[in-house]
Amino acid sequence: MCIRDRLLVLYPIVLGSLAWFSLEKVDAFPATGRAKDTAGTTYLVIGSDSRDDLSRDERARLGTGQATGVRTDTIMLLHLTATGPAVLVSIPRDSYVAIPGHGKDKINAAFAYGGPKLLVQTVEQATGLRIDDFVMTGLGGFAGVVDAVGGVRICPKVAIKDAKAHLDVPKGCQTMDGPTALGYARARYSDPRGDLGRVERQREVLAAIASKTLSPSVLAVPWRAAPAARAGGKALTVDEGTTPWGLAKFVLGMRRVSGGDGVRMTVPIADPDLSTPSGSAVKWDSAQANRLFRAITANDLTTIRSIAAAQQKS
Repeated sequence: MCIRDRLLVLYPIVLGSLAWFSLEKVDAFPATGRAKDTAGTTYLVIGSDSRDDLSRDERARLGTGQATGVRTDTIMLLHLTATGPAVLVSIPRDSYVAIPGHGKDKINAAFAYGGPKLLVQTVEQATGLRIDDFVMTGLGGFAGVVDAVGGVRICPKVAIKDAKAHLDVPKGCQTMDGPTALGYARARYSDPRGDLGRVERQREVLAAIASKTLSPSVLAVPWRAAPAARAGGKALTVDEGTTPWGLAKFVLGMRRVSGGDGVRMTVPIADPDLSTPSGSAVKWDSAQANRLFRAITANDLTTIRSIAAAQQKS
């Protein structure tokens, strides 16, 4: 084998190693109270809004504010099968659900009460889907990956100005840097749809990151690919049982979602402004949500696409 061929073989191994050995790992799965096995692979993807690992300057640059503690700013399910498209389902963080041992509350409270294990148990109980892998990213890591790949192309449907998210962007396609993409994904006070509008932007940005990370413009340029692989690894926390192949499937699945072979949607909602003891919350449309989760379990693409199409129309 000539030197060039050896380099072609070693190159992806080196990139994968840079990402893999930069990862953080956590014990994310409870020992009991799990849902039954579901066909395919389901990832619980969360974004932590903790500021604890950010310096004062980084908080100012990213416009994150000074809130303390750890909550989940983003909750998604990425479901992959061998034969069907990737399905990415957003769960609004204010979804009002039963949390084991804590009664009913907003779903992001599960992470504050009991970390990844309780959140996994809560999501499994609410959806009936078995979570096979866990992926978490933080605010600083999110922005760092975007900057490492040279920015991502995002297409806002309207101009958005949100002081709390440090965001002021025009309508139309544009390349966003890390702080801007983070603000775009986090903004909700300027959106009349609140958290429901934000989850759509979060899906858009995550899909754009995966697409750009695996694009020739990044992978074919070593001095861009290596920092991107390292930044991607540092940005993520995965379960202790996650394998390199499991991580690769996640990245490839997110890329599939950004293309034609994917479905992006939100858990069907009945009331986005439900009054509860925990404050204003989001009530799922139980019948439609259960229909969606059964369809995912059965790999029923017709039903999944029909629910997603109905959401787009509304």
